[in-house]
Amino acid sequence: MTVKFIRGLFILACIIMGVIWARYITDQMGEYTLKSIHPMPWLFVGGTVGGSIGIIVLLLLTFITQEMFEHISPAIVAIVLAMLMGYALGQYILMWFPSAEPNVRVFLIATLVLLFGFSGISLGLTRASNWESLIKAVHKHPVRFGAPKVVDTSVIIDGRVADICETGFLDGTLIVPRFVLRELQNIADSADVLRRAKGRRGLDILKSMQDMPDKVFIMVVEDDYPDIREVDGKLLRLAKEYGAKVLTNDFNLNKVAQIEGVPVLNVNDLANAIKPAVLPDEQMQVKILREGKEAFQGVGYLDDGTMVVVDGGKEHIGRNVSVVVTSVLQTAAGRMIFGKLSGILA
Repeated sequence: MTVKFIRGLFILACIIMGVIWARYITDQMGEYTLKSIHPMPWLFVGGTVGGSIGIIVLLLLTFITQEMFEHISPAIVAIVLAMLMGYALGQYILMWFPSAEPNVRVFLIATLVLLFGFSGISLGLTRASNWESLIKAVHKHPVRFGAPKVVDTSVIIDGRVADICETGFLDGTLIVPRFVLRELQNIADSADVLRRAKGRRGLDILKSMQDMPDKVFIMVVEDDYPDIREVDGKLLRLAKEYGAKVLTNDFNLNKVAQIEGVPVLNVNDLANAIKPAVLPDEQMQVKILREGKEAFQGVGYLDDGTMVVVDGGKEHIGRNVSVVVTSVLQTAAGRMIFGKLSGILA
């Protein structure tokens, strides 16, 4: 509504200016020809021409898209500033020569405006594309303390990061982008019950982390990258700009970050690293819960979630057995222990 009102005022102003110019021209023509000219028809013509020019300007402005404006505006600013600098420098020089002829004054100012204007055009067309990153760098919030880490949605929903922060093993500034919060909110508003519960849990985890300022500082940033559609790509770009690490437990994001040279803190890797070491020929106890993929195999789990594949345990599902470790397989998804049945406990 406001935009339409301003456009209407602009067209009205153009009509008034057209009438004023028509009045001025008719007066000048009357003085020149020494004849009285009836102004009314010319005033109508002037108003029509002025309104037409206003409408044409509005139509031309509609062809300028947001993308075009973002690319053109830095160049225009550079050109205008450069020409103003040239004009100001010319006026300053002429202050020292007050008796200079008018032609010399005009020539000097025109020369400086031309030189500075060309420099502005050159810089505007060749360097304007870097202005966006410069402006972001100026407006970027400083990191309060510690090495910054960019947090993704998966690690917030997972929840273990809050416990890690509480113990003090993870400190410093945790950067939470606004687009991650939007994604978390969309998950919390999902129609699926399980997905909605995960989203709400993630919001609760984030709130609990905000309540431990002596451990970590949660910094919400507005940086976004419309040219990148995937959230993972935005996270990596943000981490590069802030010189931060990416805190995640997403396997694919972990791999892509390694390819692009962005440091990653993977919560799953941390969990695997702090699991107790198990060596071959070591005895352990485990409860067989289900069949394995191979014949005669049973599968159980340790308290930390590590899968134990027991050779000969298929016949003892639901019972606690003694197992001799034969090998340990470490993968990116976790650790698997292979063993053979050595005894039945219960």
